Amino acid sequence: MEEKIVQDGKYRYIELGEGTPIIILHGLMGGLSNFHGVTEYFPTKGYKVLVPELPIYDMPVIKTTVKNFAKFLKDFIEHKGLKDVILLGNSLGGHIGLLHTKLYPEMVKALVITGSSGLYESAMGDGYPKRGDYEFIKKKAQDVFYDPEVATKEIVDEVFATVNDRMKLVKTLAIAKSAIRHNMAKDLPNMNTPTCIIWGKQDNVTPPNVAEEFHQLLPDSDLFWIDKCGHAPMMEHSEDFNQILDKWLEKRAF
Repeated sequence: MEEKIVQDGKYRYIELGEGTPIIILHGLMGGLSNFHGVTEYFPTKGYKVLVPELPIYDMPVIKTTVKNFAKFLKDFIEHKGLKDVILLGNSLGGHIGLLHTKLYPEMVKALVITGSSGLYESAMGDGYPKRGDYEFIKKKAQDVFYDPEVATKEIVDEVFATVNDRMKLVKTLAIAKSAIRHNMAKDLPNMNTPTCIIWGKQDNVTPPNVAEEFHQLLPDSDLFWIDKCGHAPMMEHSEDFNQILDKWLEKRAF
């Protein structure tokens, strides 16, 4: 299926398929293409898949917070007239999905998180970017994956451009601080939304014990592991990721 970005008022997004809506939330350094495997697979299974571009670098610094992204998501869902959505978030996207679900539980039928921030403070990567040092950025990008080859030149170039853009860097740090402030450990036990947790066994960014803690704290969650896999299972092992999620959605009758 062709992934075309739709410009609709203030929203930019990809939309494919018809059926139960799955909204994909990308991470801080992740583009919409990171979910190519998911956007190809689920529209053929009776789901409408939407990937909104989060306004990570478009808000004033003071408003660059996880909470404002959660509100942006609420507005997007209302704008599209969607009901009973399934949210799927990676890294910062998982955190936004979690906070949105806490604030607006009536809008969300199910939640899927992978490599999510929200519990673990260095989820945004520590040793924040040395501007201008391409090899350092390349190493950082490779560390996100179990197989460093997944960090293509295109991915490294994109991250390099971001950290060398002063305003983007300032906003990246603002989001990182907001994510740390918004630790959700106390909120999770009160969140009854069915949650599918899919995690890479070799995730260096949000280590496996973070997934276990999410599983322990969320009342209605299932935890699945993907081996030889880092921080972005939907990119590194898209087939395994799709199989796990598809079976879980089927088992839960979503």
